[in-house]
Amino acid sequence: MRADRTADEAPTALGTTALGTTPRVTTAAAARAHAQAVVCQWWEADSRTVAEEDVVDLLLVVSELVTNAIRHGEGLAGFDVRPVTDGVRLAVHDHSDVLPDVAYGPGALPAGHHGNGYGWPLIIRLAREIAVDRRPEGGKTISVFVPLRAASG
Repeated sequence: MRADRTADEAPTALGTTALGTTPRVTTAAAARAHAQAVVCQWWEADSRTVAEEDVVDLLLVVSELVTNAIRHGEGLAGFDVRPVTDGVRLAVHDHSDVLPDVAYGPGALPAGHHGNGYGWPLIIRLAREIAVDRRPEGGKTISVFVPLRAASG
């Protein structure tokens, strides 16, 4: 990310600039599209290309976090994307006060195939700085950092 950005270009809490707009994110697909647009806007504006495998990891983390909020968190209350120099910070807000008991686990995959239980292990393996915080208005926010590298070559 350029160090010489002006205040008008600085990312807001939703990962957009004063020049951009933030879409209403209500699905995992919309969240993925928004996260990818933010990455393109901020990384590629600096004449850098993000490593494709890192974008795939980012989109997988976005999908899992948003899907978990919808399925287990009584619905998605908000989705924030904030680009930083070496990656992206995501925050997913939901309506449930229940904290996921596996959020800080070792990331072990479930024993046997049960059709679910793979999301948190993937998030733990692909994201860093995972935090789960209760929101004053109810619900919780799950925040993560997903590292991104410039493509080689």
